[in-house]
Amino acid sequence: MKLNTEGSSNRTLEDTCKLQAQQIEELTAKLNWYEEQFRLSQQKRFGASSEQTHPDQLSVFNEAEKELRPAKEEPTIEEITYKRKKNKGLNKKSFDDLPVEVVEYKLEEEDKICPTCNGPLHEMSKEIRKELIIIPAQVKVVEHVRYVYACRQCEKDNTTTPIITAKMPNPVLPGSFASPSLLAYIMNRKYSEAVPLYRQEQQFINFGIDLSRQNFANWIIHGANNWLKYLYDRMHYYLLNETVIFADETTMQVLDEEGKKPTSKSYMWLYGTGTPGPQIFLYEYQPSRASKHPKEFLKGFKGFLQTDGYQGYNDVSDVIQVGCFAHARRGFTDTLKALPKDSTVSKTNAQEGVDFCNELFRIERALKELSPEERYIKRLEQSKPVLEAFLSWLNIKKEQVLPKSNLGKAINYCLNQWSKLESFMLDGRLEISNNRAERAIKPFVIGRKNFLFSKSPKGATASAMVYSVIETAKANGLNPFYYLNYLFEKLPNIDLEDMDELDKLLPWSNSIPEGCKIPNKN
Repeated sequence: MKLNTEGSSNRTLEDTCKLQAQQIEELTAKLNWYEEQFRLSQQKRFGASSEQTHPDQLSVFNEAEKELRPAKEEPTIEEITYKRKKNKGLNKKSFDDLPVEVVEYKLEEEDKICPTCNGPLHEMSKEIRKELIIIPAQVKVVEHVRYVYACRQCEKDNTTTPIITAKMPNPVLPGSFASPSLLAYIMNRKYSEAVPLYRQEQQFINFGIDLSRQNFANWIIHGANNWLKYLYDRMHYYLLNETVIFADETTMQVLDEEGKKPTSKSYMWLYGTGTPGPQIFLYEYQPSRASKHPKEFLKGFKGFLQTDGYQGYNDVSDVIQVGCFAHARRGFTDTLKALPKDSTVSKTNAQEGVDFCNELFRIERALKELSPEERYIKRLEQSKPVLEAFLSWLNIKKEQVLPKSNLGKAINYCLNQWSKLESFMLDGRLEISNNRAERAIKPFVIGRKNFLFSKSPKGATASAMVYSVIETAKANGLNPFYYLNYLFEKLPNIDLEDMDELDKLLPWSNSIPEGCKIPNKN
């Protein structure tokens, strides 16, 4: 009986030791994970945000064979010393499109006498100094006076006197002194230059004009809902008729949303076109990140939809989803940032993942100038072998790393998204990343840091329309202020139900006047 008790005690101790060893292993893994997250958060807070890799970085591919040059002679030392004039200052060619005011300094007639022989002086040469002159914003009142005419002869004959009124353009805001240029100025400052309304209010006070930010907000909502909405809907129509659309979304805060706390998150969605074709970027405010929103906005679209892999786009029908290799690479770069300095194996694995992605991006840069048809063929020759090697590497490394580690998450992201990641191979018009959408949504993110929130859903919707017009204008080479001013002059005076008239006002239309275009420095 005693032996049985001792055997039972030994088994109990062995089980306890195994359990403790398992707990130690789990706690160690958790500790390593928390350390990774801490290092990553510190890097994001204080480190460089760029994911660029050094051009001399060793490649995971056949570098030895690639760099081998058997016939190349050993290098010798040759010292070359020379001097050259260093370029300093601005490139004065960039001033060529600016208006020029010439101020001449000449001698008076009585002073054009040689001090030596008293003979007449003639102009030998000129010295020219160029300066950039800044003219601050000026505010003035324009009175629109419309004359009314009548016939004196009809008055004498006591017949019905016709009353004829001269034509005058319709105002952008009836009953208001806001002009097209004032409305365009306020919108451009807020949405293109990220200057909040309260700062603009102070600037107008400095002009000696008392205008409140409430006036500005009302004008923006009126201008967007009454005029820009027609252009927005027309651009939406053309967007849905494209074959490639990029999409992204980011958070925003709207205070007065029904059924939601002021601190809750709302979302600004972004949809953009690819190349070739008209450059269109449309923003859409929605109170949530639900999948029903892109499904509704993209209703009727058939083609390729490129995103960052968010599952909310999965409900969009009749599309082929394309993934983003920039997001795939980011998982490996974040792993490198989070690893301790003495971690060699994990660092090597993470670097190999980065190298695979970098090789794909290198190929894309080399194929950038090709036509879509040529790019498709070259991708099959050059990118396909890299993708196959990368997928094989991912499947091997998946079994060797902890799933919850940063490296494990990066690998699992790639494997879960693989069908979308390799979809860029299907068409030469597709891009390897969703960076186009991320760049387009960045102006909103920058503006959000300055004006923090929208007061109401109505204001958020108006902001989405203004952002759409401004960013699409910039993508098509237009100056946002001059283009908005042109729109607010034209839209109140055309038939808004006439699609041909609206099409003439679209940012890529040939009917847009040269004064709205940014000068081509090339």
